[in-house]
Amino acid sequence: MSEERVVRLLDIALSEGASDVHLSPGSHPILRIAGSLVPLLSEPVLAAEETAGMLETMVPEHRRETFEKAQSIDFSYDHKKRARFRVNAYVTGAVISIAMRLIPEAIRTFTELNLPPLLDVFSQRQQGFFLVVGPTGHGKSTTLAALIDRINETRAEHILTIEDPIEYFFTPKKSMIHQREVRIDAPDFHTALEASFREDVDVIMVGEMRDQETMSSAVTAAETGHFVLSTLHTNTASQTIDRIIDMFPASQQNQVRLQLAGSLAGIFSQRLIPRVSGGLIPAYELLINNTAIANLIREGRTHEIPSVIQTSAQEGMIDMDRSLADLVRRGEIAVERAYEHAFDRKTFERYL
Repeated sequence: MSEERVVRLLDIALSEGASDVHLSPGSHPILRIAGSLVPLLSEPVLAAEETAGMLETMVPEHRRETFEKAQSIDFSYDHKKRARFRVNAYVTGAVISIAMRLIPEAIRTFTELNLPPLLDVFSQRQQGFFLVVGPTGHGKSTTLAALIDRINETRAEHILTIEDPIEYFFTPKKSMIHQREVRIDAPDFHTALEASFREDVDVIMVGEMRDQETMSSAVTAAETGHFVLSTLHTNTASQTIDRIIDMFPASQQNQVRLQLAGSLAGIFSQRLIPRVSGGLIPAYELLINNTAIANLIREGRTHEIPSVIQTSAQEGMIDMDRSLADLVRRGEIAVERAYEHAFDRKTFERYL
């Protein structure tokens, strides 16, 4: 019965164009559609035994012990060969809740995602460190997938992805691609990243930078001839740099600043904002590492980075407030929505 209801709810999610499905005891199933949570009032309220049964039908048998120990688990789930979902199940108030994120089957291009064409420049990088940042649910993985697939289409490289779980499956085109899933193909991100140094890899995509060891290995890889791409849950480019440096003990932070100043390629921060015409559209900030940015990183003056981004549009940099103002002027988003995401309201108002 639990399996049948999972199938029915996921069918509804696909037909309604939902990005996420939330299953929590004591509530109706809830979909996230165009950024808003929508309860399925036509569906019965979920019981604790039901969500537990749903999880049992979805989670791979060899991972059940992991859930029992950690009280949470991440895995991917195939729905009738029509769609894949990234699933997180977790215990809250002694009952099991489940959050499911739809992973679109097709990997979309920069144009289809309404992303700036300038991102294509990074698909040609031979080495360096590129980060896509922003809150959960704002399309970081989708942007990374578009960038990886662009490399795949245009360059003959060995690409390695390290993910938890694997989201998009890539079909090799010009490149050779291997995808490793944490806890199935490798014990953790750091171990898989260290092993990549012996695997003749050119491009490495790390699903998420979660700890100092992984970050240290990623920066080293970027310094030694690899192009490394990853994500962080940070809001701005300057905050991202601070977060990276703060991962390390004080005794190592000067060295990390030097490494980052030399290896960073760029940071792309994005937000998905409800469109006036329906759906979502991204607003974004793009930092491109140049001499001025590298000096600010080395000298610990990251608070000055937003000003450099604002005054470097001619070099291709984009600041979030200008991006939001452009969307408002084009009639894509409401000004009230733009205010919600502006980094600096006064700067945003000047751009309008």
